[in-house]
Amino acid sequence: MIQVRFYTGVPDQNDDPFWSYFWNHKLAMLGRQKVFIYSRPLRYRNRLVKLPNGTGHIFLAGEEKGIDVRIAIDIIRMAHHKEYDVALIFSQDQDLSEVAAELRTITAEQGRWIKAACAFPSSPTSSNCRGIDKTDWIPIDRTTYDACIDPRDYRFKKLHKNE
Repeated sequence: MIQVRFYTGVPDQNDDPFWSYFWNHKLAMLGRQKVFIYSRPLRYRNRLVKLPNGTGHIFLAGEEKGIDVRIAIDIIRMAHHKEYDVALIFSQDQDLSEVAAELRTITAEQGRWIKAACAFPSSPTSSNCRGIDKTDWIPIDRTTYDACIDPRDYRFKKLHKNE
């Protein structure tokens, strides 16, 4: 059985209505396509950036918290339940290298083959050209990446009356 799972943080409607609307509608479409969705609200924290003139500017920044933990729990739980043989992870989060190490232990305990692979965008201008340690790396070139982009527009559309 092939299963697709999608994990993301979603902005709060009150903090960022544009992106909240966008992500809620995109996730609804993925759900209709039988993709397993895990989302949680972004957490907001004040961030300070130094400006070129030496002054500081504080802004509210949304952060995903707990998404990598949920991915890790699901990968390990599903391996214990023998729900997959290959986990293809589209992330470069090195925190997930601990999951890959744990999968080796589960493989030995269960006497079966389990593979963890990490797919990530790669180009000459990429600042991070590494996959998750202890996984097989699958770099995705720009042409392949662009071919995978969802062409649907999930942005809010204002209705105008023609009078």
